[in-house]
Amino acid sequence: MIKQNLFQEADTYRDRLKTARAIPADERASLDRYFRIGLSYSSNALEGNALTLEETKLLLVKGTVSGEKPLKAYLEVVGHANAYDYMLSCARDPKAAPTEDMIKKLHFLFYQKIDLDSAGVYRDMPVYIPGTEYIPPLSEDVPHLMSHFIDQIQSSAATLHPIERAAMALKRLLDIHPFTDGNGRTGRLLMNYLLIRDGYSAVSISPDRKEAYVKALIEAQTRKNPDPFIELIAQCVLDTEKDYCRLLKLED
Repeated sequence: MIKQNLFQEADTYRDRLKTARAIPADERASLDRYFRIGLSYSSNALEGNALTLEETKLLLVKGTVSGEKPLKAYLEVVGHANAYDYMLSCARDPKAAPTEDMIKKLHFLFYQKIDLDSAGVYRDMPVYIPGTEYIPPLSEDVPHLMSHFIDQIQSSAATLHPIERAAMALKRLLDIHPFTDGNGRTGRLLMNYLLIRDGYSAVSISPDRKEAYVKALIEAQTRKNPDPFIELIAQCVLDTEKDYCRLLKLED
């Protein structure tokens, strides 16, 4: 019941945005940059990246490196922003459908400056995730599982609410863990691709929700109870839709 209420409220704000005034191209571009920075910061921060929101903004807007953080932290931000741009272009292309190649390219754009040999390539080794009993499938099963995963994304459009479908796509990609690293960020970009295709805004999961996010994911993966995870994603969608309405001065 909780998730249905969240879906309904998020849809109310989404529909308010749909019927709002036409957004000029320059304003749309400004909003895209706003969410690009916020999403790059939050998604990286969830994975332990130490750059602050202001440092992320300076890097993406001015190309300025501020502070003395590890090189990888800066490469992750730039890579994520490039992958975000590609995700957004796919989400706004009526002919672009979710495919394995799209997911591989999202990962490639994010990871190429960190480890070119592993970027966009399915893992060929076992992986273990600290802090959870969940063990991802064997590497030799990844290609088959990913092919089936794409079929699941397509078929679930007729049976699941769009927010639940996007949340479950993220969860399933994390289940498979197809890449050696960068699965969470790739999965959240895929989730946003699906949400934007269904009329929602690009959604960030705030770093202050990291503990709840990890706990809900573990609950979904080890106890087969995805509802807390879906509800957390739905709350993030609702918060983002409200934020978009605030930026466009469409509040109640």
